[in-house]
Amino acid sequence: MNIAIGIVLVLGVIILVHEWGHFIVARLFGVRVDVFSIGFGPRLFGVKWGDTDWRISPIPLGGYVRMAGQDLTEIDSGDQKPTGAPDELMSKPRWQRALITFAGPAVNLLFPIVLLGSYYMIVGVPYPAFLNKPIVVAEPSTSQAATSNGLRSGDHVVSVNSLKNPTWDQVQNLLSRIPPDATLHVTVENSGTTRNLEIPLKNETAGRPFGYYPIPPRISEVAPDTPASHAGLRAGDTVLSIDGQKISYWDQFVDVVRASGGKTLQLEIARNGQTLTMSVTPKQGLSDKSDTKFQIGVAPEPSLAYRRVSLPLALSEATGRTYEIVDDTLSVFGKLFSGRVSVKQLQSVVGISRAAGQAVSQGAFTVISLMVIISVNLGILNLLPIPILDGGNILLLAMEGIRRRDFSLAFKERFIQVGLVFLLVLFAYVMYNDVVRLLPSHS
Repeated sequence: MNIAIGIVLVLGVIILVHEWGHFIVARLFGVRVDVFSIGFGPRLFGVKWGDTDWRISPIPLGGYVRMAGQDLTEIDSGDQKPTGAPDELMSKPRWQRALITFAGPAVNLLFPIVLLGSYYMIVGVPYPAFLNKPIVVAEPSTSQAATSNGLRSGDHVVSVNSLKNPTWDQVQNLLSRIPPDATLHVTVENSGTTRNLEIPLKNETAGRPFGYYPIPPRISEVAPDTPASHAGLRAGDTVLSIDGQKISYWDQFVDVVRASGGKTLQLEIARNGQTLTMSVTPKQGLSDKSDTKFQIGVAPEPSLAYRRVSLPLALSEATGRTYEIVDDTLSVFGKLFSGRVSVKQLQSVVGISRAAGQAVSQGAFTVISLMVIISVNLGILNLLPIPILDGGNILLLAMEGIRRRDFSLAFKERFIQVGLVFLLVLFAYVMYNDVVRLLPSHS
């Protein structure tokens, strides 16, 4: 049930937004729209409103807007040849046709700002709840234990430089403003005894000068086709120990995995009131083949708090977050083309559906976060200059504009066929990998 709800909320809404972008700009330029379809294939049901047949079709792998007088080489054009009527697409200038094509991906890139901005305005901007708390040293990190900076478990940080009774957030802001090789002047209290310490910010301690952050070792996400997924780890698992060593904090878990050298680790896991033992072998290069850090492919689940903000600040935060996702997505695309990231890491509708179902079970913000990521990915993917995609259509229009005349129908058909074959092969390969991940022998 969660998967069905997730598909509707994630894929359905994102496709609707994309096609609405094409629709609204087409209508702006006076192009008649005959069909607005969510899904491909024959019409299941819908409603005729004005000139447009708003329909649902059975194959949930996308959608399309069929405009009057489309070029017959376009895959969603139907069989009606352009007549030259003023409300047909091919009667419009190339720059207008290019803008109509660009509108779909553009709306996908703008939609996250609206979606996140609305959520931030209504609920608040999420952040790790521990940031508001005063600093109590739970346990010095491995690197700090080696450098003996004087901190002890249970130390309550009374002051850091000029900050009195600082929170984790205040200290993070302080660290961002001082040189990376500075020395912190710290006062701590423990069992009624006050001590003054000087903590140099060396490379190994600069990020966590007061030990592990109080984030529990609870897993929120297991990436597909990783050591963690092969070992059987699931979202919601809590790591209790590794090779007999008690694990209390997420960064402690990360330190042990990275220091493993690729040796198989024995994990003790808490799941639904039961204690399980699993073997996992960390690997290098999970997200980037040039990455030498040992990882298993999991993400943490910190407790969140929410900060209420005004509408302008909500939109500013949403814009910043969307920019980060766009930047990360472009980086992944670049690594795909350079071979640093494997195509096996891509997910088809099968993987996305599973992720959507898991997101529904984890709450509204997880669903919204997934929608934002997919919307950005869809927007960027469609702008790639690949025949059949929006970017390929824009490229073709630009080439026709440069030569000041249209390409022949035969050339356009070959252009579209190349893109169609490429995408079908890629889709089949990604779908195959998704299905293989579901097989018991693979996990």
